[in-house]
Amino acid sequence: MNPVTFRRRVRLAVDDGGIATVNLSRPEKHNGVDFPMIQALLDAARHVRRNSSIRAVILKGEGPSFCAGLDVKGVMRDKHRLLRVAFEMFSPVRNIFQRVNLVWRELPVPVVAVIHGNCFGAGLQLAAGADLRFATPDARLSIMEAKWGLVPDMGAMVTLRRLLKRDHLLDLMLTARVVEAAEAQRIGLVTEVHADPETAARGWLAQVLGRSPDAIDATKKLLNASEAASDHGALAAERKWQRRIMGRFNQRQAVSKHMGGAGGAYRPSRFRR
Repeated sequence: MNPVTFRRRVRLAVDDGGIATVNLSRPEKHNGVDFPMIQALLDAARHVRRNSSIRAVILKGEGPSFCAGLDVKGVMRDKHRLLRVAFEMFSPVRNIFQRVNLVWRELPVPVVAVIHGNCFGAGLQLAAGADLRFATPDARLSIMEAKWGLVPDMGAMVTLRRLLKRDHLLDLMLTARVVEAAEAQRIGLVTEVHADPETAARGWLAQVLGRSPDAIDATKKLLNASEAASDHGALAAERKWQRRIMGRFNQRQAVSKHMGGAGGAYRPSRFRR
């Protein structure tokens, strides 16, 4: 598939294995997040969801940093959008700053963030929306909002509270200190640290993508549904998703392959919507 560019901020390319690389493409600004970047990321996520040939996503940044945070000057220049977001603060539904990070968590395919350089503020909350985070040893991460007298408000209370123990999260939120990759891995903010995290991410995805597409997508949906559920709700979610995949073509193919049969190609996942 030919690369697609969204609003001159994000580039998306899909390889022959169905892995979409979503590149934040504003290197001269350390991939600072402005309104066009937000919309470009939402457009890219929508493209992934609608394309059944895409089976996984690598989320990365071009240039010296993954994403150094919000481009405050750029955001402040767009008075109309800023006013709209201010009104959305009083809405009972998600605003655009929350949607842009949570959309990756809610895609039915695995999403791996590949982090290098600075990963601050809005960038950290974007990475937290991925399923896994692989970082270079020299990556630097920070929840920066306290420096501006603010609280994290881009989905962090959905994502980060599930990654970090309360004391670690409170420490990072209140101090706004920068942590190196090794510490970030120790406390659970980063999944793995590698000299070449993209190669490591692709190696992990190669293991995953050998499985049934139905099982992969249903597993992610099951995990999302059960995280906030009661024990009763989590068990009900298990039964629901097992019913939806058991005995279907892809599940039968998985059994055949596991039992040493020839098997054949899997079909695209049934759960892309």
